[in-house]
Amino acid sequence: MSRRPNPPSPDSSPRIAKKPRLDHPPLQAEDYKNGLMLAPMVRSGALPTRLYALKHGAKLVWGPETVDKAILHTTREVDPVTGVISYHGKSKAIFTTHPIEKPFLIYQIGSADPELAVQAAKMIMQDVAGFDLNCGCPKPFSTHAGMGAALLSTPDLLCSILTALREAMPPEISISAKIRLLPSQEDTLKLVERIVNTGITALTVHCRTRNMRMREKATIERLREIVQFVEGMGKGIAVIENGDCLGYEDSKRVRQVTGAHSAMIATAAEANPTCFSPTPLKDLQMTFVPGYIRLGKYLNNHWSSTKFCATQFQGAHQNASRNDLKTFRESIVRAKCYDDLDKFVAPWTGEQEWAEIVEAIERRGGQRAPPHPLEDVSTLVPVAYLEPETKVGETETLGGQSEVREGAAPSSETEAPAAAPMLGLEILPPASELVGIAA
Repeated sequence: MSRRPNPPSPDSSPRIAKKPRLDHPPLQAEDYKNGLMLAPMVRSGALPTRLYALKHGAKLVWGPETVDKAILHTTREVDPVTGVISYHGKSKAIFTTHPIEKPFLIYQIGSADPELAVQAAKMIMQDVAGFDLNCGCPKPFSTHAGMGAALLSTPDLLCSILTALREAMPPEISISAKIRLLPSQEDTLKLVERIVNTGITALTVHCRTRNMRMREKATIERLREIVQFVEGMGKGIAVIENGDCLGYEDSKRVRQVTGAHSAMIATAAEANPTCFSPTPLKDLQMTFVPGYIRLGKYLNNHWSSTKFCATQFQGAHQNASRNDLKTFRESIVRAKCYDDLDKFVAPWTGEQEWAEIVEAIERRGGQRAPPHPLEDVSTLVPVAYLEPETKVGETETLGGQSEVREGAAPSSETEAPAAAPMLGLEILPPASELVGIAA
């Protein structure tokens, strides 16, 4: 099986003329520290979203959870023009990536079987920097098969999968886990101790229990004791906070409360992938979505994936008129293919968007350090809890009113986001509600 894209033909598009430099050392625990991470999100964590997250400051990006059996029945194909690597199932690509994101890419496995997890990892190890075991998804599609949050109730199985992955993978491939809090802090610490002793490099803790819904405030204040416990074990493991972090500026609050080495963002990033920057973009339908769609077509991202992500984006409004935003969003919802949006996003090359992403990643100079260093909060006095300046799931709109972000959880699992009726659109519910992604 080839590990490199096929060489371009003389008649290929100029977009492949610039080959990204990919000289990065293997992932270490330090690479998981002092950064903002893009959380694993089914549907919303598509390749274009991950690339934009890296461009705007994410230190590492998690791919969407992929069940072990699903990847085992795929065929790896490399696009000779774009370099995109696709793992194709019977009818569609199960997972897509690009070599430029490999040094930053954590592939999340959904598994309840050590042997299958290892087989899946071996299938895709040439294209990723590390593997993460999903131990936190509370949705039935995952838990009914003993995966996701169900593993929290079977710690022997959970740890056996991590141990098997660590033993089977070469040392340059990192292994990590993503869990939720248990109802009891004592039980949580016992589980964390066992997980750390499997040889993982990093641990992400979603600061909600399995039964907590997304609309419930994450109990991030519980994490500080866990961080101190892990540090006391002396293994140098990175602990990453997940839950209710709104972006770059808000990460200071989160880290001050929790003492976590890094923070992971899902809901806010689903709504605005530029939230990793200290200056996230506003008026996304005008400043971000057209380029996102162009990049999607450039990378041959399936239209349904690009469309879904585009309907989730909802940043703050500043200059664009409500009518302009509504017109564009209506066009996206009604579009059946990329060409239906020619009026809004032409020219279609996507080369400029791709070149800017390549340049942004290469500016890191072979390091994983993000372009916007996080403020050092280690010298600040720890606090029990600080409220975010903006509530999770809200953003300012024209006229100073608030509306629910489409990346935030609605009040029930089936109703559409509150923004949709206001715009007169029928928009799919956010991926966070469909698959229970972390906040």
